[in-house]
Amino acid sequence: MRLPVVLRNVGFVLLIDAIFVFFSSMISLYDGDTALLPLLYTALVVALFGAFPLIFVPPTPSISNKEGFIIVVTGWLMSCTAGLLPYILWGGEFDLTNAWFESVSGFTTTGSSILTDVETLPRGLLFWRSTTHWIGGIGIVIFVLAVLPSMGQAGTILYRKEMSPIAADNFLFQTRKTLRILFSVYVGLTAAETLCLLICGLDLFDAVTHAFGTIATGGFSTKNASIAHFKSLPVEVVVMVFMILSGINFVLLFAASSGKVEDLWNSPVVRFYLAALALGVSLTAVNLHGSLHEGWGDAFRHAAFQVISVGTS
Repeated sequence: MRLPVVLRNVGFVLLIDAIFVFFSSMISLYDGDTALLPLLYTALVVALFGAFPLIFVPPTPSISNKEGFIIVVTGWLMSCTAGLLPYILWGGEFDLTNAWFESVSGFTTTGSSILTDVETLPRGLLFWRSTTHWIGGIGIVIFVLAVLPSMGQAGTILYRKEMSPIAADNFLFQTRKTLRILFSVYVGLTAAETLCLLICGLDLFDAVTHAFGTIATGGFSTKNASIAHFKSLPVEVVVMVFMILSGINFVLLFAASSGKVEDLWNSPVVRFYLAALALGVSLTAVNLHGSLHEGWGDAFRHAAFQVISVGTS
């Protein structure tokens, strides 16, 4: 295994992280909040560690399977490590363990949190927290597009490490073209949900951060009560729709956006997925009706949100 090759490619991953940390620091600069210096220091440190191997290690035309495995694993670990720095430098509830937990939860789009009061965090730090979800949700897609555009079969090697056999079998396009499709759908869904949430009355910050959490199927929110904070049925409907869309094969969504809507319904996986969600919502609504909610409307409303959220992980 060639360690310099691994370090060079992990360096690209760290540079991506540094760019998003810098964006977060600009929000803190605009607000004048206490997260500005922690975010700027993190962006600087992570950028230096990312750029260093790029300066001294020349591009490599190909990588081995073993190197591909190591790059993927090391890239994730280093991203999680970089992600904890703004938290621990800011302080508050974040000691080393809590900062590591929050960072890993974000990048793995798990959505668990150690925070007892999310709303005490400055907006710059909240944006970084939501961004870890978005980066983690697109994961290997961003990694391959940004890191391996000139590595030939290397992209395919890393891509196969991350994709499930079921998903891989459904991809009929060349790997690089497929990755561009996945990236465009991911960004497109994020932009579309952000616009819909703006129309529903959310401000730009809340619209973007909640779109990040939804499309990544994670769940980080800027509010303690999450979506319930807004007390808005239109907001809940928008989030539910995009949660469902984000759980569908992105190649099928791309085909549907290109006019081949029948491809969605012709997929047995999509049919089973939607049927399972519908059945889960119905059974849960029946269970909630009369016990927690008197009306069927409220029972179905709350059942739908919870089942769809859990069903799309």
